[in-house]
Amino acid sequence: MRARTLLPAVLAAALLTVTGCGSEGGTDSGGDAQAAPPKTASSAPESTASGEGEGDSGTQVPEALNFSGTTVDGKPFDAKSLAGKPTVLWFWAPWCPKCRAQAAETAKVAADYAGKAHVLGVAGLDKNAAMMDFVAETGTDSFPHLSDEAGEVWKRFEVTEQSRYVILDKDGKTVYEGVLPAGEGLAEKVAGLTG
Repeated sequence: MRARTLLPAVLAAALLTVTGCGSEGGTDSGGDAQAAPPKTASSAPESTASGEGEGDSGTQVPEALNFSGTTVDGKPFDAKSLAGKPTVLWFWAPWCPKCRAQAAETAKVAADYAGKAHVLGVAGLDKNAAMMDFVAETGTDSFPHLSDEAGEVWKRFEVTEQSRYVILDKDGKTVYEGVLPAGEGLAEKVAGLTG
């Protein structure tokens, strides 16, 4: 009986492993489509600010940022605090070599655009202890990382593979979704949103 309930989870993890670290696809608002999974009408959260409340700076919060979680170091995190500035959501897994290769550039972008844009790591597909080790080993502790063991934020943004970026403009609209090998091009995408 136990094997029957465990088998689907193992198969899903294996599928994510095979597709996640092997895909290089992405899309952006410039029409640069590269084999990204198609979005459905109910896919990424809407970016409307219809009464979702206000962020820390009094900015209207788009639906895309209407979620919360716990960071890998155990602190509560409310995404409403990201409202009003461009935001990079970096979806990674601790065991993924492509994610490890993206770490240095992602940390550099977080430092270079501090105060102008937000960077949030969203760790999944493993346990929190492995996530904490990854952050320490890669030197990415200068920006927050959610521990998304249950995959709630991943599902919210319909992310089905690790090593993926979702970039939101200041209004919460998705302007890029895809893989940037070694983080190449991330700085240019953020620079274009911060003016």
